[in-house]
Amino acid sequence: MTSMLLYDTTLRDGAQGEHINFSAEDKMKIALRLDDMGFHYIEGGWPGANPKDTAFFEAARSITFKNAKLAAFGSTCRPGMKPGDDPLLKALAASEAPVITLFGKTWDLHIERIMENTLEENLRMIRESVAWFVSLGREVIYDAEHFFDGYKDNGEYALETLTAAWEGGAEVLVLCDTNGGSLPHEIETVMEDVKVWLGDRFSGDARPIKLGIHAHNDASLAVANTITAVRCGAVMVQGTINGYGERCGNADLTSIIPVMQLKMDVDCMSPERLARMKSLSRFVSETANVPPLNSRPFVGKSAFAHKGGAHVSAVLKEPRGYEHMVPELVGNERRVIMSDYSGKSNVTYKAREMGIDMEGVDSREVVSEIKRLEQEGYQFEAAEGSFRLLVERMAGRFKPRFQLKNFRVTVEKDKDRHCRSHAVVHIDTPFGEEMSAASGDGPVSALDNALRKALECFYPRDMAHMQLVDYKVRVLDGSGGTASKVRVLIDSRDPDTIWSTIGVSEDIIEASWQALADSFHYKLGSSEI
Repeated sequence: MTSMLLYDTTLRDGAQGEHINFSAEDKMKIALRLDDMGFHYIEGGWPGANPKDTAFFEAARSITFKNAKLAAFGSTCRPGMKPGDDPLLKALAASEAPVITLFGKTWDLHIERIMENTLEENLRMIRESVAWFVSLGREVIYDAEHFFDGYKDNGEYALETLTAAWEGGAEVLVLCDTNGGSLPHEIETVMEDVKVWLGDRFSGDARPIKLGIHAHNDASLAVANTITAVRCGAVMVQGTINGYGERCGNADLTSIIPVMQLKMDVDCMSPERLARMKSLSRFVSETANVPPLNSRPFVGKSAFAHKGGAHVSAVLKEPRGYEHMVPELVGNERRVIMSDYSGKSNVTYKAREMGIDMEGVDSREVVSEIKRLEQEGYQFEAAEGSFRLLVERMAGRFKPRFQLKNFRVTVEKDKDRHCRSHAVVHIDTPFGEEMSAASGDGPVSALDNALRKALECFYPRDMAHMQLVDYKVRVLDGSGGTASKVRVLIDSRDPDTIWSTIGVSEDIIEASWQALADSFHYKLGSSEI
């Protein structure tokens, strides 16, 4: 079993993604999580380039990482300047990071036409910058920026830049597909050429030549290109959690690591840590305030979801028939989705998964009812809470903790163009009637507040732990204009779980009430009467 060095650049390259803005505190939380997962290198940012990165490295001085080495990222010295005189390089040294990741120019296009530098001076900058940090006792990783594009235009010079970095004392030479446009077969060809070139020139060197790969996803091939490089002998992979990064992102480590560990016999993460991969993905997503991508391979909510009835029937008999791996290996789980594509197997599996007693329930009747309701616009694949309530109602086991007598909603707008909604809810419960009024930022917010206020009289503990976290509206058919049917999905949560409920109507308030009422019914389903 070969081994692989994992280099995470979520805190620097990932932070360059659109809509991602980590604070120094966010970076530290993620860094500690990555260290706990066993990553070998964590790139914290570019100290001296911005206050947040500088603050992160200042805070990191008091942190002892158990598994990872902290890397500070920066460029080679500027033209005509010695490394020890360059303020940016001195800031890198002052970070006290044990690893320095330097990027240098490889592509003659950048050197001559953009930087307006000479090819010879660029080689000096690379060689001397690497050597200066080595003289300070730092481990240096060299990122050959735009290497594959540079190789295509001027292969001999691109290789000379690697020679300069290696002569300076770099520990790993990382080949970067910075524009993200290379294809796997091109990665393979270039990797082989690089190995031959370096092998010929440094065959007597005591240091083993180590190559790495840093791929961007502009052609949707970052993972494929990374895996190709690994097959060609790369010993370090660089990437980000969830593939976050500039433009279309970086190589996604939540895919690369499982592929290497589970499918390529490459040792990079222990089974215990790999089983926390989905949790890591969600943690970084929440910290970045970016919604998780359901379709993300391995760790996405839909990665092991089954919708077609024939598929579900087969999965019940032999999961391997429709799943390329066991979901639990990466901390995920198998999901069966209820929809108009469902069969009896979907209902049976879903009921078992949710702990629903199917005694006295005909699965075929449930399937028929689901298909009828989905014809009206319901969508149970996104509303598993409502699916549970549907089965319980059909089984005659549904015990409502409250029943609506009536509600009223009003919306007021004043001369300053401020809107305020008010709701009055009248309910009946096994303990008696209750009428409550409340305001909200919108009619649904007002209804939520009024219903919650009424139920608090009878179920104070349940109401204290439950909250609405998301509200979505979709027009199902716009041909009716403002009278079109709408679907409302509501996500609610308590400390232990999240559930979704649905409502459909031509009236958006009625659809919202259906979803809202079901959400409270779901929560109160375990309450004692």
